[in-house]
Formats: sequence, C-alpha cells, structure tokens
Amino acid sequence: MLIDTHVHLNADQYDDDLQEVIDRALEANVQKMVVIGFDRKTIERAMELAETYPFIYAVIGWHPVDAIDCTEEDLQWIEELSAHEKVVGIGETGLDYYWDKSPKEIQQTIFRKQIRLAQKVNLPIIIHNREATEDVIRILQEEEAHLTGGIMHCFGGSVETAKQCIDMNFMISLGGPVTFKNAKKPKEVAMEIPIEHLLIETDAPYLAPHPHRGKRNEPALVALVAEEIARLKGISVEEVAEATTSNAMRFFHIDD
Repeated sequence: MLIDTHVHLNADQYDDDLQEVIDRALEANVQKMVVIGFDRKTIERAMELAETYPFIYAVIGWHPVDAIDCTEEDLQWIEELSAHEKVVGIGETGLDYYWDKSPKEIQQTIFRKQIRLAQKVNLPIIIHNREATEDVIRILQEEEAHLTGGIMHCFGGSVETAKQCIDMNFMISLGGPVTFKNAKKPKEVAMEIPIEHLLIETDAPYLAPHPHRGKRNEPALVALVAEEIARLKGISVEEVAEATTSNAMRFFHIDD
C-alpha cells in the first residue's frame, strides 16, 4: 500500500476526469491520499473530497505566494475547519521567494501565524519552501515548530538541512524530482536519510516523475517515487512502501 501525502486533486486540471484519476490511483495501490487546500477555493474543494471519499484526507492552510490575500477571517475559518475529523494538518504554508506576488515580510507574518494556529489546534504543519531555506529554518526554530512537528513538502534541500528539520520533529517528503536525472540533492537525501524519516508524495498535477516529466502528474505515479527511493537505498519497493505508509499513518494519526 502507498500513501500520496501531498496531492492537489482539487486543482482545475482534474475537472474533466477526476474519478478516472482516483480510480487509477487505487489500481496502483495508492490507497490513501492527502489533498492540500491552500486558499478559499482549494480548501473548500479539499473538504468536499475528504467528505466524499473515505480514503481522502485534507490539509488546509494558506500558500505563501498568496499570503498578501490572507485575512484574519481566513485564518479563523481554517481554525474552525481544522476540528473536522478528516483534517490532518495545517498548510501548505511557508515561504516562496521565487515568485514576488507577496512581499517577504507579509509571507513571514502569515507563516508565523499558521505555525501558531497549528500549535493551537495540535496538528502538524506542512511546509512549502522555495529559495527561502535560511528564513524557513529560522522561523520554524523561533516559533518552536517542533511542538507540533510537520512535513518538509517536496524537499529539495541538502542532507544537512534535512537533518536540521528532522531535529525539529519534521518528516522529509520526496516527490517527482527525486527521479530526475540531474536532481543531485534529492537523490542524496533519499540515500542518506533513514527511511523512518521519509514520506512520499506527488504534488500532482505538478512535478510528474520521470519518464512523465512535463506532463500532468497524478497520484498513481507516486509508485515511481517509491521505486527510485528503493533503487537509491538498495532495498525493495515493498520496504519503501511499507515504511513510508507506516510513517504517514502514524504522523497524520490515520487509522486503517
């Protein structure tokens, strides 16, 4: 059994064939999926999916790119929704210095508020980090994010940074980029970080693994991520599947 710990089935890219995408995931033995809502529209859709399918769970929060649009009312709404039994985390939040829609100061403020919200509702926090590693680590440390722990989503940093995050009670989640030929850092992380600290994800519809790179991603393809980690670690795909599934179930407090 596999768990896709980070997927955007609530994206417009699946409007025409969502059920087929879900069916293909189940056929590929991806038996649980965690759908991420990161603004009003996608949070509403994530909640609908979690309520419709017993094997789908929701993570809800506000994306750093859109931090400038996040209001106190939005954060209050997220806090209220977090009491739902199918909500298993807060996010994705964090920092994104690649896009310049939201000023860094606003991103950092909204990031801190969501860490505190996660602590208040006692849920793990799912981190988006793009070209902002130093500030992400600093803020997580300053806000004592280890109290809830969380996930470094689609981790692309160094082994050293991964170890820093693990020390703060964070899991390292690897996605499609670990399968890319030139992805030196994710491959090193897959080899060096013990399996008990790893999760797998697709971030679908984005970041499709090789040989589907550049095409629309979907949760069935998380199996290719597991296969590459198995190859890099020199262990069986079954071992990777069993360990990452067990890690995700424990981390998200998901029962069988």
